[in-house]
Amino acid sequence: MAIATVRIAAAPHFGNCQLFVNDWQFALAGNVQLTPANVEQTLKWKTVTLPHDWSVEGPYSSNLYSATGYLPGGFGWYKKTFDVPADKKGQKVYVYFEGIYNRSHVYLNGHLVGGRPNGYISFDCNLTPYLQYGKKNTLLVSVDHTRVNDSRWYTGSGIYRDVWLVYASPVHKQVWGTYCRSIHVTSEKADFMAKTTLLNESARQAQTKVCYDLSSKQTGANVASAEQTVTLSPGDSIDVQQPFTVDQPELWNIGTPNLYRLKTTVYVNGELTETDEQFVGARELTFSHDEGLAINGHPVKLKGVCIHHDAGCLGSAVPRQVWYRRIKHLKEMGCNAIRTSHNPQASDLYDICDELGLVVIDEVFDEWEYPKKKWVEGWNVGTPTYDGNYDYFKEWGETDLKDMILRDRNHPSVIMWSIGNEVDYPNDPYSHPILDSIRISQPVYGGWLPGNPQAEQLSSLSRKLVDVVHRYDPTRPATAGLAGVAMSNHTDYPFNLDVCGYNYTETLYEKDHATYPERVLYGSENGQDPQAWNVVRDSKYVFGQFIWTGIDYLGESGRWPSRGFYTGMLDFGGFLKTNGLYRQAMWSEKPVVNLTTAPLTGAHRHGAPLPGWNYKKGAMIVVTCMGNTPYARLTLNGVEVGQPKAIDKDRYSTSWSIPYQKGTLTVEGLNEAKEVCCSSAVTTAGVPVRLTALPDVRVIEKERGVSQIELDVTDSQGVLVPFAENEITCRIAGPVRLLGLENSNNADMSDYRDNRQCVYHGRLIAYIQATGQKGKASITFSSPTLKSTSIELDIN
Repeated sequence: MAIATVRIAAAPHFGNCQLFVNDWQFALAGNVQLTPANVEQTLKWKTVTLPHDWSVEGPYSSNLYSATGYLPGGFGWYKKTFDVPADKKGQKVYVYFEGIYNRSHVYLNGHLVGGRPNGYISFDCNLTPYLQYGKKNTLLVSVDHTRVNDSRWYTGSGIYRDVWLVYASPVHKQVWGTYCRSIHVTSEKADFMAKTTLLNESARQAQTKVCYDLSSKQTGANVASAEQTVTLSPGDSIDVQQPFTVDQPELWNIGTPNLYRLKTTVYVNGELTETDEQFVGARELTFSHDEGLAINGHPVKLKGVCIHHDAGCLGSAVPRQVWYRRIKHLKEMGCNAIRTSHNPQASDLYDICDELGLVVIDEVFDEWEYPKKKWVEGWNVGTPTYDGNYDYFKEWGETDLKDMILRDRNHPSVIMWSIGNEVDYPNDPYSHPILDSIRISQPVYGGWLPGNPQAEQLSSLSRKLVDVVHRYDPTRPATAGLAGVAMSNHTDYPFNLDVCGYNYTETLYEKDHATYPERVLYGSENGQDPQAWNVVRDSKYVFGQFIWTGIDYLGESGRWPSRGFYTGMLDFGGFLKTNGLYRQAMWSEKPVVNLTTAPLTGAHRHGAPLPGWNYKKGAMIVVTCMGNTPYARLTLNGVEVGQPKAIDKDRYSTSWSIPYQKGTLTVEGLNEAKEVCCSSAVTTAGVPVRLTALPDVRVIEKERGVSQIELDVTDSQGVLVPFAENEITCRIAGPVRLLGLENSNNADMSDYRDNRQCVYHGRLIAYIQATGQKGKASITFSSPTLKSTSIELDIN
């Protein structure tokens, strides 16, 4: 199956941008902090292609920290030597980093030109003052991740997102300089307001014309055009605002993610200086304390998941195509919403959600001015540390939030800005006297702790952050994930928010709705019990939930060996797990039944990508149907072995106990007339015989194209063998490289970046990336005793 996705513009959205990711040098300095003056001679350098995450290169070590997945940090340096043609003199030159984790400093020819302590925030640096036109220039980037255990999850280390070199006229758009929003939307008419921020960094007055052209992504037809001319004096910054109207608009919604292509062209003194394109959408949000959320006037229930930013063996340097496959699988499961827990993600993610029709809560912080516990020996085990990113919050917090909004506010998928996650977790660190007299859903580390930061401090801090949201985007509400809402209700924190997210506190919905009738609320983080969804399903005023978690992720690990948190709907490799099949039964709009099997006495194989049907003859097996049809029936080799049963509408399941017999087990979903409307089956697997490879695409672009090859160990009939554990060797030939082999085994602490890996539950995925040249590539998978297989890729 081919997966296609469209990218039309560079993330900086100003000037003339080019990817700046090839031929970088990298050196790891351990925990030694060097200076630009001695770093080039001191370190041993290797060539890397960005994005690059050195932590995931490992190795895993039991001597490291469970919070960040037992992977290393350290102090790293990146170096790039490049030319700027002499005829570019007079232009401004910038470098734009989408993300560097963390505490970065950027030097050009030995001079500090910028940096960012927050590893999740995009930023640009002006290289112009120290640039040598027509000569070699050296860019050095220091990355200080010596505070290895500074997060509650895996962060990665290094320049782990895209980098761009930007040439701009002295009169140019500001970074993320065009903001286009729909201000009134109906099926008959959509009113837009476009605003472009221009800067005059020249010594002369400039007449500047900004032209807008809006066209349908679906049809290509131009639907609106407008232009405006302004005069900028030297040093001026001005906002050019331009309204325009689209008749009979194609609206963006979850079910119909129609997009418009906005082209912004800038002319300075009659000369074309820059052109930028980005997708925008016509959609209107309504949040009501009684009716919940409506998009374009239609009520919506958010079936959301929380996700982190890594992808198993790829760490935090995740290609766009990998995100596309993952988000597509979540959508097929019934998911329609993503929460970026707990930080802004790569721009690719928002583009994909725009295109596929999922809404996004964009979140910026997990802690404010005080640190949370960071576990060392296992999740919530032992004595924690207190490293974190809190130390620069006072200086950078409002700027970080502002820059997240400026970067992401054109995405129609983004519906709320979250200023924090569980910042109010009781006694971690904030406390309040009320903790001596109330019970809450989250674990509380003791009652009131007078020596801890007091919860009242959350009031003023949240008010400042909400003001930033309202200043830079008046069209979307400010929200947060409240962990201790029963405590925080005794502060101004929840009342400062436009919309309140409740983490694991579903029992308070009804009470708080009655006590605070003007409060708009939803479940910002929830467990997987179906009752948590049923509350949303049955309550008009609770407009959604976000399950922890959508995808298995590195970090927040259990005791060694454990790579990460393992309750995702998808596993590390992006394969649907059993609990994803269960969630599909709750969320799918189409009739669906799935089955899972387990011995009558014995544990279920948690985390298997697909259920198996291999047991001892005659053993009693519990077969569970997870579905949303009125009834279900079970057959084995075409013979009914489980009479039609009603599927529990609140548990989304029914089950039978039957003696095992090999063959094909099928569950059929039945409608009210007891007619078959859907089905699902598993077949007994024989001994492992061969390898079967299925790439998502066989033709990839030469510049960073990626093919994701799903590899199965199968029997002679082509059935996946779920108990297979064979070691696989991957060999490649041609202009591609192997990024990693991911088997999704949480307890496997081996090297995922080499060309050998054991399958888990009979399966793994290989990530193959083009290296920049056209041609053909061959990828061969082999294993002793198994018939090998090869895949041919065309690199264009």
